[in-house]
Amino acid sequence: MANKNIALITGVTGQDGSYLSEFLLKKGYDVHGTIRRSSVDFRERIAHLEGLPNFHLHYVDMSDSMSIIQVLRKVRPTEIYNLAAQSHVQVSFDSPEYTADVDAVGVLRILEGVRQCGLEDTCRIYQASTSELYGKVEEVPQNENTPFHPYSPYAVAKLYGFWIVKEYREAYNMYCCSGILFNHESERRGETFVTRKISLAAARIKQGKQEKLYLGNLSSLRDWGYAKDYVECMWLILQQEKPEDFVIATGVQHSVRDFCYYAFKRVGIELEFTGEGIDEKGIDKATGRVLIEVSKDFYRPTDVVNLWGDPTKARAKLGWNPNTTGFQELVNLMVDHDMAKVAGEGAAEKVRMNLAEFLEKGIVK
Repeated sequence: MANKNIALITGVTGQDGSYLSEFLLKKGYDVHGTIRRSSVDFRERIAHLEGLPNFHLHYVDMSDSMSIIQVLRKVRPTEIYNLAAQSHVQVSFDSPEYTADVDAVGVLRILEGVRQCGLEDTCRIYQASTSELYGKVEEVPQNENTPFHPYSPYAVAKLYGFWIVKEYREAYNMYCCSGILFNHESERRGETFVTRKISLAAARIKQGKQEKLYLGNLSSLRDWGYAKDYVECMWLILQQEKPEDFVIATGVQHSVRDFCYYAFKRVGIELEFTGEGIDEKGIDKATGRVLIEVSKDFYRPTDVVNLWGDPTKARAKLGWNPNTTGFQELVNLMVDHDMAKVAGEGAAEKVRMNLAEFLEKGIVK
């Protein structure tokens, strides 16, 4: 590899992209990120990095191979982290064609772009794969040898990405590999994802901004880690002598119900759960008030209920610690962030209301 480390991160504005950018900049990399052109730029996760001399942004569309090739020729990266994806499982049922174009064929466009630009011997490629590949799981816990059984359009698209990476590695001797990441969350997680939905609801209910939280299957089991810890493992995967695929997980499993319990506990509300399935409810033990209900609107056509990763290989070969941040610590980080966020929103709303009142009374013009 070249002496100068140049990283290209697709999907740099996402949760993982922002943490990975920070991680690589601290290691002295030149970091180049790709963003989609839009009339309104939404990149709050990386706003604090813009203007740094070693951080650069480029407009790229994962459905347009020419834009990918153009940035590859310009940047000539030594490492590529392909994090760009339509990453919401539920949305993939509504937009299956778009999901396939970006999450499946987008990976092919990156790999073939590297070949077309003559970078196959100097550039290492990390593909963000997913535990959703296991889908309707065939063994628990899941490791690198567990059979795949994708159970959503998102998972099927990601499976193509996994296998095309393997094919290019074997056919062209390219250094490309996949990290099979289990669920990883943070205070930067999108607000439509279930964990962030829960942490925000706990904060809003505590501060009187929301009455109730509606969720899907509370018994779904997930292996939840902290995204900030997981980006280190992405980097470690590309530092090995030979390219290999790795499961990235904590090896610890919890239910959606557990996440709710600890999130509300963090704000001083102890929940107890009654009923089963669609009739289950989360009740404030102190007041008897129903705070969580199950809605069939949040059930998927095919639902993955039991993801649990085995990080043995990553721990042994990469020296990575999968339990740097424990489950309750992760929940607390997210809830504390959202308590401050909701309080800030409340203060801003109060200022707007006061201003409106002053305008109405002619106190300010």
